[in-house]
Amino acid sequence: MFPVMHRAGPRRWSRTVAHLVIALLALPACASSQSPAAPPRDSLRLGTLLDAVERGSPRLEAARATARAARARVPGVTRPPDPQFQVGWMNYELPGLRPMDVLGMTQVQLMQMVPVAGKLRLAGEAETARADASATRVMDVSLDLRARASMIFYDIYVADGTLGVARDTKRLLQEISDLAAKMYQVGEGRQADVLRADVELARMQEDIIRMETMRTTMAARLNALLAAPSDAAVGAPQLPRFPAALPTLDSLAQLAERHRPMLRAGEQDVEAADASARLAQREIWPDVQVGVQLGTQGGAMGPQRMGSLMVGASLPVFAGSRQLQMREEASAMRAMAAAELASMRADTRGAVGEARADLVRARRLTELYRTSVLPQAEATVTSSLASYRVGSVNFMTLLDAQMTLNRYRQELVTLEAEEGKAWATLEMLTGRVLVDARSAQPARPAGEPRR
Repeated sequence: MFPVMHRAGPRRWSRTVAHLVIALLALPACASSQSPAAPPRDSLRLGTLLDAVERGSPRLEAARATARAARARVPGVTRPPDPQFQVGWMNYELPGLRPMDVLGMTQVQLMQMVPVAGKLRLAGEAETARADASATRVMDVSLDLRARASMIFYDIYVADGTLGVARDTKRLLQEISDLAAKMYQVGEGRQADVLRADVELARMQEDIIRMETMRTTMAARLNALLAAPSDAAVGAPQLPRFPAALPTLDSLAQLAERHRPMLRAGEQDVEAADASARLAQREIWPDVQVGVQLGTQGGAMGPQRMGSLMVGASLPVFAGSRQLQMREEASAMRAMAAAELASMRADTRGAVGEARADLVRARRLTELYRTSVLPQAEATVTSSLASYRVGSVNFMTLLDAQMTLNRYRQELVTLEAEEGKAWATLEMLTGRVLVDARSAQPARPAGEPRR
């Protein structure tokens, strides 16, 4: 229940309230024009963030360790099996353990299995291709992490920008609510205006709480990528300068086909599968085994020394269920690798087209908002202000015009972030840097169009 006040001087109150409302609605524009050009002290540039991801991501370190492990396997597969060395005491008496006359002897034997038909070379080619694929996937993991970090970076930018607009709007609504209450107290306003202003104020506080929670969540996700404490402070993102010209779809598709690490790793997987298939074709060839044997035997004329040379080969008696099945397996694995590569190429082409479409949409809508939507919304607010001063529009019309302008400012922030996300996606798909992440756009209030 609002207190009852005397209605003396209604014209004076009307003029005072009108002037105060005009001044309050002009506050956001004044604040925008007086904002410093320098970025805030706790600002965060995209390049700084990406450098931190490269240095501190556990996932990237795991990928590098996997690549080192794969490379370490290459020398081993190009060498034959280890030779076997045996020492034997043959024909000794029991339990005395004395060599029997004529028959007792001490023997030393060395055996070596030698793969033939180029098996070691083909095994080395297959393992080298797998190691190359693992090394290439390190770059793919790096690009994926950069893209994920960029997405969170732009999400935080949206949260900060939306919060800035929402807080400005809340301050404005609070003042308007107070003015509406005073006008109602002196008989110059309606209770419905007071209630509507209070409802809008509560709704704006709800939006602020929601965006603050979103900001905290996004910061925790970003810290998880950096292996940092979840509550570590994250500065205010500062947009990089986006390229003025948009690359054509054909040029982006060609870049992705030539340079995307995922596709290069898929090609290396096909090379490994092809070498494995050729190796499986030769597994049916028997492997040769060579042995040398030296023996010493006592005799009446003194110790007698003797030697033997042995040559053998493996017999593929189970070829139907072993070597021939290895051929079938290798052929299927090669077909699978080729199909996966074809699928990745098709997915990449589709993703490039989708990302460029998102980029074009965000760029065009951003330009539309800056050159048409926001100026028209600002003109509507100015017109409503003038009409409110002479009494030709009511309080709600003025409030709705200002709320619409603030909503457009929030949408402009979202469009700017969507353009950044599209560039980040294209960088991941093409494997090339398309945006100078160390650059920064001039600082300006959230949702304000560039002049």
